[in-house]
Amino acid sequence: MKKISTTRSRGGHRAPRLVLLLAGCIVLAGFPGGTLALQEEEHEEFTGYRTYEQVTTMLQTMADHHPDIASLESLGQTLEGRDVWMLQIGNPAGVPLEQRPALLIAANLEGDQLIGSELALATAHHLLNEYASDEAIQALVDEHVFYIVPRVNPDGAERYFASVRSDARKNTRPYDDDNDARVDEDGPNDLNGDGLITVMRVPDPSGAYMVHPDDARLMKRADPAEGESGTYSIYWEGTDDDNDGFYNEDGPGGVDINRNFQHEYPYYDADAGPHMVSEYETLALLDFVVAHRNIAIVLTYGESDNLVSAPNQRGELGAPSTVDLLAFADASNAEATDVGIYSVGRRRRGGFFGFGGGFPGGFGQQEAQAGRRRPPAPKPVTTVNNGDRAYFETVSEKYKEITGIEQLAATRAPKGAFFEYAYFQYGVPAFSTPGWGLPEVEEGDEGRPDGPRAGAGEGSGARERPAAGEGAATRTPPAGARAGMGQAPGGMMGRQAPRARSGPGAAAGDGVDLQVLRGLEAQGVDAFVDWTPVQHPTLGAVEVGGFRPYVLSNPDPATVEELGAKHAEFAIYLASLFSEVRIASTEVVAEGGGIFKITAEVENVGFLPTALAHGVRARAVNPVMVQLRIPPEDLISGDPKTSFFPSLDGSGSRESFTWIIQGDDGAQIELLMRSQKSGTQTTTLTLR
Repeated sequence: MKKISTTRSRGGHRAPRLVLLLAGCIVLAGFPGGTLALQEEEHEEFTGYRTYEQVTTMLQTMADHHPDIASLESLGQTLEGRDVWMLQIGNPAGVPLEQRPALLIAANLEGDQLIGSELALATAHHLLNEYASDEAIQALVDEHVFYIVPRVNPDGAERYFASVRSDARKNTRPYDDDNDARVDEDGPNDLNGDGLITVMRVPDPSGAYMVHPDDARLMKRADPAEGESGTYSIYWEGTDDDNDGFYNEDGPGGVDINRNFQHEYPYYDADAGPHMVSEYETLALLDFVVAHRNIAIVLTYGESDNLVSAPNQRGELGAPSTVDLLAFADASNAEATDVGIYSVGRRRRGGFFGFGGGFPGGFGQQEAQAGRRRPPAPKPVTTVNNGDRAYFETVSEKYKEITGIEQLAATRAPKGAFFEYAYFQYGVPAFSTPGWGLPEVEEGDEGRPDGPRAGAGEGSGARERPAAGEGAATRTPPAGARAGMGQAPGGMMGRQAPRARSGPGAAAGDGVDLQVLRGLEAQGVDAFVDWTPVQHPTLGAVEVGGFRPYVLSNPDPATVEELGAKHAEFAIYLASLFSEVRIASTEVVAEGGGIFKITAEVENVGFLPTALAHGVRARAVNPVMVQLRIPPEDLISGDPKTSFFPSLDGSGSRESFTWIIQGDDGAQIELLMRSQKSGTQTTTLTLR
């Protein structure tokens, strides 16, 4: 057993760090470039992504095999008692690790984004295994420190290995999603018995959706202005278990960890939690970051992007795009909170019941001072500072050069995301990427699947599919997506069934389903479950099908090894960008009579500035300090004995200081330079 220290977790229990190594589960020699050879899982659908136990074993084995430069600790425990592991890599000889510039890599905040864990683990493995033979890596590990948190949301990630798979981005905290004072009472149901939760399309003459004209598997919102008529309604696969007229609106969990941080926090959105930093996982990561101000760069693997698409000239991130089929299903439940038992309306989310439902009687945040006009809350800064854009652009270009990724498969808006907190609140360069992408499929590309594929049922006749164009996907419903109420086809025992309405406010119909489906199939991925007729207990004849769970958030496991090697190279590149401030030159001139003139220059030879422009604006990064360590009464004139300046640009920028002091000939004094993100340096001056 390897003994690892313990820390107090949020729930009051201690996070155990004495963990048995699981013999026979891991073979380090079989981890070329980023993947680890593991014994085959008993789970018949195991595809190469690691369970929590396998991640834990790998981390402990790496720490055990490299005790001189690696250590493992738990940042805290989840609701289900799993550790949020952090692997620290750095040579402890010399400057204390907590005083060195650090790169933090955090992954798998979204429970369904397991590829992030693989890329983080690949980076750790590469650093440790190449340390002895690669001088560049040795210098990075000797002079800096890496903090790697490969699985921030282990509870959510474990649902990937469930017997019935359903995209599970959130953690497993019970949550009242539909505002009826009950939690997790209406989850999905596997109606066609394929072990996957997809969507249902229901024939409905007053529905908002129609079969996509270019691929009969896909759906689009009918546009009356184009003479189109909707013939379907769309829901998530399942039954109305709580008999409220909605389908699967309150399933297991939870809170989306990557929407739970305190920048542009999406108040009143159920998946963001009852309040910011409400979750054990969020607080565990945040406590660590706040306690380690030496973190100078943050890299996250998640479902938002600022690497393939750098901030534009206005500092804005690229707009997320939409996979319509999933957005249409989400839209069917958009009004569930407004018609729940405690029908307090969308504005009062974040109340008392079920960790987030409304409170009957009105304790919503916006109604706390009824009758009083409250001043508008200041809006957070949401665009990258113009003084920082060039750094993001440079890193973006290098990322694309190293990885070859130009077209992403999934992105979403980053409200409440950790990397946004890291830039806007913590003040450091912060980057996010899904870590994989789609190929560009040209017209007539022989690599795309051949032949038509039809869905079942009326209106789904065979149609040849054209080649894919470019596009990105997101699993987030578009802004403005809402659901209306209409009579369900097939009857619902006299109840009303939700249906996404057409016209303004309906789910958008301009998503990239077709491009994404073609891109995945060009990679040989079986991405879509063909529509299967099913007799629904209340809706009658329906069809079940759609994108396979997890296919939009994780690439084919066969690509992970290559992706891991490329992202390890990118992480090493990032670690080469740290600001590096040094005392570049000093001079002591005796003026006579015990008077001395001292001049000094400090220089930043790194690429990044000591603080980004936004870090200075937000006062999130301490200014650089230069201090001549003499008694105050010995200073005659010139700069203060302790000087501060907010930031020093990189690439050789300098700052000069001059002091006139009194002292004894031959006396020695110390000159100190301290930068929060660059470390500390001292030099000794002799008065002559």
